[in-house]
Amino acid sequence: MSMASQVEYGAAPLKLGVGKEFGAFAAKVAFADLPADVVHEGRRGVLDWLGCAIAGSRHPTIAKLLAGVTALGSLERVPVIAHGRKLGIMEGALVNGQMGHVLDFDDTHMEGVVLHNSSPVLAALFATAETGTFTGQDLITAYALAFEAGVRVGKASPAHHDGGWHLTGTLGSIAAGVAVARLLGLDTQQMIHALGIATTQAAGMQQNRGTMSKSFHAGKAASNGVLAAFLAREGFDSSDEIIEGRRGFSRIFSTVSKPEAMLFELGTDWHIVRNGYKPYACGIVLHPMIDGMIELQRRGLTPDQVAAIEVTVNPGTVRITGVKEPQTGLQSKFSVYHSAAVAFLDGNAGREQYSDRRAVAPEVVAMRAKVSVATDEGFRRDEAHAVIVDNAGIRHEAHIDHASGTRDNPMSDAAMEAKFLLNAEPVLGKERAAQLAQTVWQIDTLADIREILHLAS
Repeated sequence: MSMASQVEYGAAPLKLGVGKEFGAFAAKVAFADLPADVVHEGRRGVLDWLGCAIAGSRHPTIAKLLAGVTALGSLERVPVIAHGRKLGIMEGALVNGQMGHVLDFDDTHMEGVVLHNSSPVLAALFATAETGTFTGQDLITAYALAFEAGVRVGKASPAHHDGGWHLTGTLGSIAAGVAVARLLGLDTQQMIHALGIATTQAAGMQQNRGTMSKSFHAGKAASNGVLAAFLAREGFDSSDEIIEGRRGFSRIFSTVSKPEAMLFELGTDWHIVRNGYKPYACGIVLHPMIDGMIELQRRGLTPDQVAAIEVTVNPGTVRITGVKEPQTGLQSKFSVYHSAAVAFLDGNAGREQYSDRRAVAPEVVAMRAKVSVATDEGFRRDEAHAVIVDNAGIRHEAHIDHASGTRDNPMSDAAMEAKFLLNAEPVLGKERAAQLAQTVWQIDTLADIREILHLAS
């Protein structure tokens, strides 16, 4: 009889200390530790998300979500954005979170991850705000830490997106859990447990692009984060190595694991300052191509002059947005063909261009049939080339190095406010929308952040 060799349990500790060190940082960092550009980006992010959620409040998806939640029953505590009613803490986070993402108009961080961070995080934070009195500085600190959690876990798991996961659902749960834990003032051990409880709930599949379930991922991530932090506050525990462990996130959600990325330049390099904002209501990888098509349209070309449209994009764009014949507005947000067509026909790619009506409009269907798509491995995700071949065979070309709204071609504060007002005024009216914008620009001076959600509801 031979002696069995010792086999360690799959979750046996590796003692790398990544989760513990990150948890200690997240629990202890203070508003005074945040650089001025981090605080300012926090203001911009809150303003942008609120506008997207207010505009998204009228999408048919939200009516269906509210009907389902209402049928289940809920306490009345959290204001539902632009609906004049309240839901429970978790349900409020769910509904407001989905509102923020349903139009695919919300912010996108693209540095190693493609993450819509604000919809899950801010929905979770504003829902939690209804449980006590929290200042604007409390919220901005928690919001900044959410970017550190979400983006850093994404960098620790670099093949995560390639596995078919929707990062707003997975990384969004993690980011929201850390954010709410920080808002509640949890200690280091509780923060580590909140990280673990949020991470073990992480879910969301790319297969749901173009459906109501895609934006549901953001709402569910918000709800997951709330639950994680409140459980941790009560002593509910989790693994201390939920990211780096043998069966931790970066090893089972990704074929490549780099847990050291969680701690690289932690506290000196803040990821929120490289967040991106969308001028167009569709997948962010489409934006450079849209910029190019709009530029060509502004040169005076008319639809009847167009013989063919040729666009060249990063290969990832086609993998994400290769739908050729979208039948709904939600599907059209993931169609490079539709986006090229409406950008040229309308000179825009806003909410109306991704409506159910525009998805099947005859002139759009005819124009997108003229679109051909090529890929170039050398192109960045924010780079594209657009060509219109006219009836005389002349080629009209536009090259976009960096899409509008990205870190290398950012939206100004004025452009951010204009986008917010465009989204909010039709729902709230001009006076209340302007009051809300002014309040958000001064958010770090607020003694009670409940004021914001109440203005938005």
